[in-house]
Amino acid sequence: MNLSQYIQVLKNDPSFMENVTCWKELPAREAKYLPFPEALDARIVDVLKKRGINALYSHQHAAISAAMRGEDIVVVTPTASGKTLCYNLPVIDAILHDGDARALYLFPTKALSADQTAEMYSMIEALNVDIKCYTYDGDTSAPARSAIRSAGHIVVTNPDMLHSGILPHHTKWVRLFENLKYIVIDEIHAYRGIFGANVANVIRRLRRICSFYGARPQFICCSATIRNPAELAAQIIDGPVTLIDDNGAPAGKRNVVFYNPPVVNRQLGIRKSSVSETCRIASGFLKNRIQEIVFSRSRVSVEVLVRRLKDQVRDPLGNAGQVRGYRSGYLPTQRREIERELRAGRINAVVSTNALELGIDIGQLDVCVICGYPGTIASTWQQAGRAGRRGEESLLILVGTSDPLDQYIMQHADYFFAQSPESAYVNPDNLYVLMNHIKCSAYELPFADGETFGHVTATNELLDYLTEQRFLMHVGGRYHWMAEEFPQAGIGLRTGADQNFVIVDISDAAHRRVIGEMDRFTVPMLLHQYAIYLHEGQQYQVEELDFDDKKAYVRAVDVDYYTDADLSTSMKVLDVFGEQASGILTRYHGEVMVSSMVKLFKKMKLDTHENLGWGPVQLPELEMQTTACWWTIPESLEAEYTKDEIQDAMVGLCHLMRGIAPLHLMCSASDIAVVYHVRDPFTQRPTLYFYDCVEGGMGLSDHVYESDLQLFREALDRLGECPCENGCPSCVGAALGPGGKKTLRRFLQQILENPARLQDREPNK
Repeated sequence: MNLSQYIQVLKNDPSFMENVTCWKELPAREAKYLPFPEALDARIVDVLKKRGINALYSHQHAAISAAMRGEDIVVVTPTASGKTLCYNLPVIDAILHDGDARALYLFPTKALSADQTAEMYSMIEALNVDIKCYTYDGDTSAPARSAIRSAGHIVVTNPDMLHSGILPHHTKWVRLFENLKYIVIDEIHAYRGIFGANVANVIRRLRRICSFYGARPQFICCSATIRNPAELAAQIIDGPVTLIDDNGAPAGKRNVVFYNPPVVNRQLGIRKSSVSETCRIASGFLKNRIQEIVFSRSRVSVEVLVRRLKDQVRDPLGNAGQVRGYRSGYLPTQRREIERELRAGRINAVVSTNALELGIDIGQLDVCVICGYPGTIASTWQQAGRAGRRGEESLLILVGTSDPLDQYIMQHADYFFAQSPESAYVNPDNLYVLMNHIKCSAYELPFADGETFGHVTATNELLDYLTEQRFLMHVGGRYHWMAEEFPQAGIGLRTGADQNFVIVDISDAAHRRVIGEMDRFTVPMLLHQYAIYLHEGQQYQVEELDFDDKKAYVRAVDVDYYTDADLSTSMKVLDVFGEQASGILTRYHGEVMVSSMVKLFKKMKLDTHENLGWGPVQLPELEMQTTACWWTIPESLEAEYTKDEIQDAMVGLCHLMRGIAPLHLMCSASDIAVVYHVRDPFTQRPTLYFYDCVEGGMGLSDHVYESDLQLFREALDRLGECPCENGCPSCVGAALGPGGKKTLRRFLQQILENPARLQDREPNK
């Protein structure tokens, strides 16, 4: 049965359709073609025509023409619209005309680097020319590294390797930097928040070294659909860009279905398990051999789905290769194998976290099933774009959970389709980030007096400070690095990336093998002793977790349950740096300790998700010392509201501030946290905390403290602009209690009023 036939089966199935809250058919889109640019080398055109490509999509033509005119560009089109040609063709054309020309490709992950290198190899082989393309990352062998430095025309790497392995050793890369013609930055939407700020400063360092060697490379950036691609790209590359966003790629008819699981407890608003319903829906496609991808938000739910789907297709020998899982934690070799099998069509269903959101080529899928709203409209469309890559009809089914945000989306489909994707923000001039990269840049090349760093002109003040701290020495009008340490080693572009634990299978004592890895912060949840660790549907019991050596030892088992741990987080104030009145509030800033501890785990039955019991977890507490800003609510204001109203106001205000702060601070939502305590143990008052989600802090909360009540004013404006009656994802996150939005509006108005007027008001409960 093909997809079109199965869609009709679903439409005629009352048990399915009674739970569908929206079925929207997006019409097919015709391709817009333009001829190859006249300046493009004829050999490239011949190879493309032999592959059946007789013309370019309009956005490909515009991008290639702009690049060949010398412009810095950003190409923004949906998944599977042929963005790879937008940078490969200008790069190959430049190398064909100048054998010394070089290009540097930056991808956010190793998986993308490997995928794109394979694509480039096939093009070079078809051309039958001597163009050398290499991947340079942590897996590259020492002999290969030497060859790449001297002979690589196209060097494919990631920002982390550029930061710590290439720029500090630029004297070994003279051929690359003297002849660098193009810098390609793919998936630029992934560079947001603190990670993006770090990458933007790595690009400033790269530009500085290129200038030293006399090169002025062009930038070709590619992005998934976001609201502000040109603004983000300009901040990352530190210069203006030409926006190419007129998508000329064809698209088949797309069916978008919102499926809300049936209610099982109307009083509590609890619905049937979204995992069970996703499994049931995915099983139908699997039985009819319709190739699908299933996205789920957590590693545990991915593995539960993999196990249950595998059980449906096992052969007499127990093999179930038609179904595979895909997530972080799998070894790179295993992920590459899964990607190859998908492209070859030997896998009918892959279940993934958002690890497959990025543009890795996984072949031609028909259906995308998403278990739980991904949290943003941009991510939802990015995941949906993994299906329908042939320009044929495709199907997206979004399965809701009982979460209030999911339920809002399920009941307000118009909101989802009317909203544009979210913006991505980055602040390269964050003082903490900037100072770190000034140190790195000074290590790479001495700074001359008055020299700028990107568009930052006040470098002398920063350099003088580093001189006072004995990192630099000022001699002969130049600032030279004098400290013993290697500054790049202490600066991670992504927080916690070097804290991974390895997972060792000890089922066969004679042949122990590493089967996966996991980041330090997830380990207590999933790898505590006696946990059932799921890996590609196979169950393992954790026999021992060695925190010091960062190893977990597991043994294969066959049980009908999995484990899920409860994480409790607490926060305490360590030091108060400052305290000031903010209208009727009092605001503070200081240092806090955010502590996370797993105290117990639950055993959950695989098929029904029943709770089979629990057990204790004995692991050290994970602590993060960071900076925070917080506000206390005075008694005079608290007295005007019931406890439920105060709770509603704090819940809504937290959500508003989490949404507004990234715009205000130009960071990512994951860089900050906003929490509230109805009765805080430190202040003894209702208290709202805003803290940096980075060890040691990054100055974000300091900036909020200095801006006084600006976030509250913006929150009130956002609340007033939103047309909903009682709260929605655009303002307070989801529906509050009766009159909750009005309560929050009055609460904010009183915070921003003259404090003297509040004292005259009678309590009104």
